[in-house]
Amino acid sequence: MVTLNPVMSHTIGKKKKLAHRVARIRGQVDALARALDGEAECGDVMRLIASARGAMDSLMAEVIEGHIRNHAFRGARARSEESQAAEDLVDIIRSYLK
Repeated sequence: MVTLNPVMSHTIGKKKKLAHRVARIRGQVDALARALDGEAECGDVMRLIASARGAMDSLMAEVIEGHIRNHAFRGARARSEESQAAEDLVDIIRSYLK
């Protein structure tokens, strides 16, 4: 069971954007289910899986970035070395999830 933390301002602030991403992912997963039900070609199924995975990775990158900026490196704006470390970490995670 997933327990939601009520103090996640970075997700609340981007709720509409994140909800839109989730709706797109839901549509992609629904398309995948229809393709499997319709016995689509394996190439088409793999493309649908890759597309859904890419969308999930992008969603994860967005949430991780918010977490890093708002929780892990809170106040780093005042300290340029920590601020740069936060930016580097965000870039690395985004590259990894592509």
